[in-house]
Amino acid sequence: MTVKEMLAGAVAVKPVLAALDTDTKDRALICMADRIEAEADAILTANALDMEAARGRITDVMLDRLKLDKGRIHGMAEGMREVANLPDPVGNAVRTIERPNGLVIEKTLVPMGVVAIIYESRPNVTADAAALALKSGNVCVLRSGKEALRSAAAIVAAMKNGLQEAGVPEAAVNLVEDPTHAGANELMTAVGYVDLLIPRGGAGLIRACVENAKVPCIQTGTGICHVYVEKTADQDKALSIIENAKTSRPSVCNAEEVCLVDEAIAAEFLPKLYAKLVTERAAKGLIPVELRLDGAAAAIIPGTPAGEKDFDTEFLDYILAVHVVKDTDEAIAHIAQHSTGHSDAIITRDDAAAKAFTTRVDSAAVYVNVSTRFTDGGEFGLGCEMGISTQRLHARGPMGLEELCTYKYVIRGDGQIR
Repeated sequence: MTVKEMLAGAVAVKPVLAALDTDTKDRALICMADRIEAEADAILTANALDMEAARGRITDVMLDRLKLDKGRIHGMAEGMREVANLPDPVGNAVRTIERPNGLVIEKTLVPMGVVAIIYESRPNVTADAAALALKSGNVCVLRSGKEALRSAAAIVAAMKNGLQEAGVPEAAVNLVEDPTHAGANELMTAVGYVDLLIPRGGAGLIRACVENAKVPCIQTGTGICHVYVEKTADQDKALSIIENAKTSRPSVCNAEEVCLVDEAIAAEFLPKLYAKLVTERAAKGLIPVELRLDGAAAAIIPGTPAGEKDFDTEFLDYILAVHVVKDTDEAIAHIAQHSTGHSDAIITRDDAAAKAFTTRVDSAAVYVNVSTRFTDGGEFGLGCEMGISTQRLHARGPMGLEELCTYKYVIRGDGQIR
């Protein structure tokens, strides 16, 4: 099947999906989740082939993103079941206006239509995207990166079996099996077929979609996330938060890439940071973090001198850029210059510093005394997410069910004329 034929089929079932009642959608999600677990062996076999083909061509950290096991497959299925338990946004009136002439005007949520998702080597996105699209009444067209294509195909095959079992058209979930740039470009330029395009991946993918898309496109993903340790911070909490934000899963977009330290505590705090991320991790047999240090930090602890681009790089690895700042104002200014608007945090016991930070840092998620790793649809109570939007129009932050809806006005009256 060509991409154009697939898109034509997606458009054909768009009104069917939009009209599905909540019980039918939830039953389909449960069936899809059950089939993913029932067909886990086939999915793992496909994933093993993907892993073997990718080994040596991508980093170990990126291999971890690609890898599936029984636990991760169960996690995908549980994510779908959580989405089934969420309220259905379709048809909800988000605003009601009653006019003096008796008109009742309801701003009502409706599905986007055909949602295309272009993503890289994260097989779990296949299930997350399909679940959110279905629950919000949308048809989804998935285009995985070549490293994960076999895994994605096996997951989609299982989900289609679940859709068939629930009596929902299999064309509700589609996978583009052309991993070339041509396959992606067809989605980017599918005017009249694709109602919304969501790229989920690295800076290169997102830039390509934003620059080349002729269909509406949401900018997501790239995360140069900062943690600023303010001078009043509880330093033990700061160390715990930084280790979590940097090392719990360095390959994801909400991982910390830059640590800012107030100069008033730098001489005291930076040796603790070095011990936590380098010495102690090495002693435990864990991968130590490479610290890329500005001049002030390098005068206090050992590390790699920070290069010109290190404060503008999403490392997605065990690397952390460290910069010493004069105060909260300078930290905020640094973030304004270097952040991608994803997730930024302050560690502080000063309410005034926290308020200044949350007011003036213009990111989709701004944290006080919390790890940036919480920027996630599941952690926000959205079940899972389509991606993290870093733009300001329509959707911002984790994209859940409501963010996959648009709206129309429904007006009721009793013969009024103008």
